[in-house]
Amino acid sequence: MSPLTIILNILLPPLAVFTKHGLGSTFIISLILTIIGWIPGVIHAFIVND
Repeated sequence: MSPLTIILNILLPPLAVFTKHGLGSTFIISLILTIIGWIPGVIHAFIVND
């Protein structure tokens, strides 16, 4: 995982997921989790962007 991806995973989880997986169900899940709470979005981004 590149340093840029790590920074995006922390600051903007949906953007990090979008750059790796595009606009799909994974992005929607990340967006919803980030809206619910920032921490679940970050955790999801790190898991998905393994």
